[in-house]
Amino acid sequence: VQLQASGGGMVQAGGSLRLSCTASGRTGTRYAMAWFRQAPGKEREFVGGVSYTGGSAYYTESLKGRFTVSKDKSKNTSYLQMDSLKPEDTAVYYCAAGTRGYTDNLGLYDYWGQGTQVTVSS
Repeated sequence: VQLQASGGGMVQAGGSLRLSCTASGRTGTRYAMAWFRQAPGKEREFVGGVSYTGGSAYYTESLKGRFTVSKDKSKNTSYLQMDSLKPEDTAVYYCAAGTRGYTDNLGLYDYWGQGTQVTVSS
C-alpha cells in the first residue's frame, strides 16, 4: 500500500487547510487511517484517526474541535480538516494506515505517507 499525502502549505494564524491522503495498491484490506505530525525537534505525535468505514473518529484531546478527520472509503482517501490554525500547529503532517484500528500508537501502523509541510505564520 502506498500513501500519498497532499494539501500542505503556508497559512496565517486563524486560517484553515485540508490535507488529503490517498491510498493505492492493496486497498481491499480494511485499513483504518490516521494523521500524525512532527514539529522540529519534537517527537511524532498523534493528531487523529478514522475507522475503515469512516464512521468513527478519535482525536488527541488538545486538538478536538479544531481538527476533523474523515474518510471517503470509495476513494480510499482520508482527509484532515484543520481550522483555527495556530503557529504551534506548524509541523510535517504524516498519514498512516493500519489494520489494528485508529490507535494513537504510531508503532501499530503498517504504512506511512511521505509527509506534507504545514506552516502557520503569526
